[in-house]
Amino acid sequence: MKEGIHPKYHEVTVTCACGNTFKTGSCVNGEVIKIDICNKCHPFFTGKQKLVDTSGRVERFQKRIKK
Repeated sequence: MKEGIHPKYHEVTVTCACGNTFKTGSCVNGEVIKIDICNKCHPFFTGKQKLVDTSGRVERFQKRIKK
């Protein structure tokens, strides 16, 4: 492998919007990665339906259907 071309791999803390935190390895710059959904709050793992709309897709769809 060539020297000096690979990104630095280090431990980071991942923080979810629900408050869950865990540590993992990453090449992303910084010490904290913020995410919207993790395995503690994702509908597939919890069995509860939860609408997650971060970019306004539902409103745009409803607006298009009204026309």
